[in-house]
Amino acid sequence: NTTEKKRKDTTKLKLILKLEKKNFNRGLGKHTHHRAAVKMLPTFVTATPDGTEKGDFLALDLGGTNFRVLHIRVNEDEQRVMKSQNCAIPQEMMVGTGEQLFDHIAACLGEFVNSQDLKGQTLPLGFTFSFPCEQKEIDKSILIRWTKGFNCSGVEGEDVVKLLKEAIHRRGDYDIGSVAMVNDTVGTMMSCGYKDQSCEIGMIIGTGTNACYMEELKNVKRVEGMEVKEGENRRMCINTEWGGFGDDGALKDILTEYDEEVDRTSINPGIHTFEKMISGMYLGEIVRLVLVKLTQEKLLFNGETSKALLTPGTFETRFISEIEKEDKGVENTKKILADLGLTSNAVDLHIVRLICDTISSRSARLCAAALATIVNRIRVNRKLDHLKTTVGVDGAVYRKHPNFSEELQDMVRRLAPQCDINFIVSEDGSGKGAAMVTAVLCKKKFKRLNEFNCA
Repeated sequence: NTTEKKRKDTTKLKLILKLEKKNFNRGLGKHTHHRAAVKMLPTFVTATPDGTEKGDFLALDLGGTNFRVLHIRVNEDEQRVMKSQNCAIPQEMMVGTGEQLFDHIAACLGEFVNSQDLKGQTLPLGFTFSFPCEQKEIDKSILIRWTKGFNCSGVEGEDVVKLLKEAIHRRGDYDIGSVAMVNDTVGTMMSCGYKDQSCEIGMIIGTGTNACYMEELKNVKRVEGMEVKEGENRRMCINTEWGGFGDDGALKDILTEYDEEVDRTSINPGIHTFEKMISGMYLGEIVRLVLVKLTQEKLLFNGETSKALLTPGTFETRFISEIEKEDKGVENTKKILADLGLTSNAVDLHIVRLICDTISSRSARLCAAALATIVNRIRVNRKLDHLKTTVGVDGAVYRKHPNFSEELQDMVRRLAPQCDINFIVSEDGSGKGAAMVTAVLCKKKFKRLNEFNCA
């Protein structure tokens, strides 16, 4: 039965590979990208680090309920975080006005600059903004839509770099140099690329999920004015925004009633279908809904629910990792269920663990299918019989779940057998990577994209 199940799962995942490939082509197309579910956004990052970059940079990393400000020094030997500071974003600010949000960011950045005696210096800034954007240039990026619980007014359709600069200008007590705008996946790839120059893919599996990779520029039909001469091997990093896969109904045959309920009650129904099946913001809620259903059918907890179990959001995604731990899983499960007001027996504990394993395994395998699409694409693009490449990875789901990384890696190798894939977990990827993008651009002096004044 286990062998047959694996065979069926692999068949479904291979179908997803075909659908994802079709979505990638549509997203890169000149006339099709507007209606593509997978946006395939150009980043205007056209080179990865070669280890010779150097300088001092500020980095701002915004992608969730907290953001970080960093002072990073890059030389030929290392990327060093000189100092960093975490800043919270209050819940009411996440759904308030854009001006309030960016004023808050500018205030925190100002406090950091002042505390590190950086006032008077005009350092370039790497800005990691982990939301779907249409990037026009390296320092001009239009927010397509909010995700991950944000819904600030007056920002969608606007240039977020401009909004940040305006907020800093309103303060008037400090200044920044040129800004390089990057997605967190790009930051992860660039940070890991400093350590391993074969790193051409960045992947995030945390609160949300996304990936980027180096695409042949000749295939990026949607970008005008960047024609490639015959024989040239120029590339551009593409932010896939693969979380949107399925928004066009492509995944309807594998969506469960629990996926549909999570989507229906989310802040953005119908958007980021794939992300809602994979990422940390949603996995715990999927498990909760399954537990509720089985309890109501009297298959768990003697049919007795609790107020906590019936409350959305109470089963946190981190519980899944704690329940699946090999050594303390049973003990952790007992405590978590007791804290939720549930009385459990040995059979209940086993079923709960099985549910968690099923949901996390599905997440890892779906993610593996999307990643396999990328590595297979790179190999075919370069007309290689065998590809050797590195994936830079970040995100709490990948880092903290006891089995997730192993299951993902095993499945992606099965789905991309002609690819030798190395995985590197990023350290301060988004922040260091944003600084690395700025450093690479400064070094290369990409004046045709944007004039950089580099400290």
